[in-house]
Amino acid sequence: MAKVDMELKRAFAELQQKQVETAQKLRIADMQIENSKRQKLLAAITEREISTLDEGTRMYESIGRMFFLTPASKVKENLQAKQTSADEKIKVHENNKVYLETSLKEAANNLRELVQLKKDS
Repeated sequence: MAKVDMELKRAFAELQQKQVETAQKLRIADMQIENSKRQKLLAAITEREISTLDEGTRMYESIGRMFFLTPASKVKENLQAKQTSADEKIKVHENNKVYLETSLKEAANNLRELVQLKKDS
């Protein structure tokens, strides 16, 4: 009976450790999703504001600490690329989040099965 208890203790400890790690990874994924949403919104607002300007308006784009004169069409193209990139990042992080949640549920189910097997025997 002591051997069974040690096996269950080890399984519970592993599950608890996995839950802590998964919870931390889920928080990180949530923060990354929010950050990507914020970047997408900022790019969309900037693109909307730029589209109201005259075509001949001089626009500068920051590259590091410098600003370069950039055609309006190129600035709009870069902003659309940022939005697309943010969408892709959001999808990747959401898929990662689903995988982590599924993995945690499977670990908990495996532990339940182990406990049930020990009760039956």
